[in-house]
Amino acid sequence: GLPAGLALVGLPLCIGALGFTGAGIAASSIAAKMMSAAAIANGGGVAAGSAVAVLQSVGATGLSLGAKIGLTSALSSVGAVSG
Repeated sequence: GLPAGLALVGLPLCIGALGFTGAGIAASSIAAKMMSAAAIANGGGVAAGSAVAVLQSVGATGLSLGAKIGLTSALSSVGAVSG
C-alpha cells in the first residue's frame, strides 16, 4: 500500500477525477450520479456531512484537516454505496 501521507496528497486528484471539482460537481460524472442518489434518498437535498458533501468539500478546497477527519467515514460510505 501507499504511505498515508502520499495517499492523502493523491486523494484530491482522485476526488477531482470522480467529478468533485472546485467549480462544483461535474455534469454526467460519477459525482453527479452520487449526488443524485443522495438527493433522492434524502427527499431532494444532500445532507451536510454526508459522503457526497464531504467529497465535494475536498474537491472544492483541497484536503483540510476537517476533511481528513471526515474522509474515513465518507470513503466507507462511498464503498457501501458502490459495493
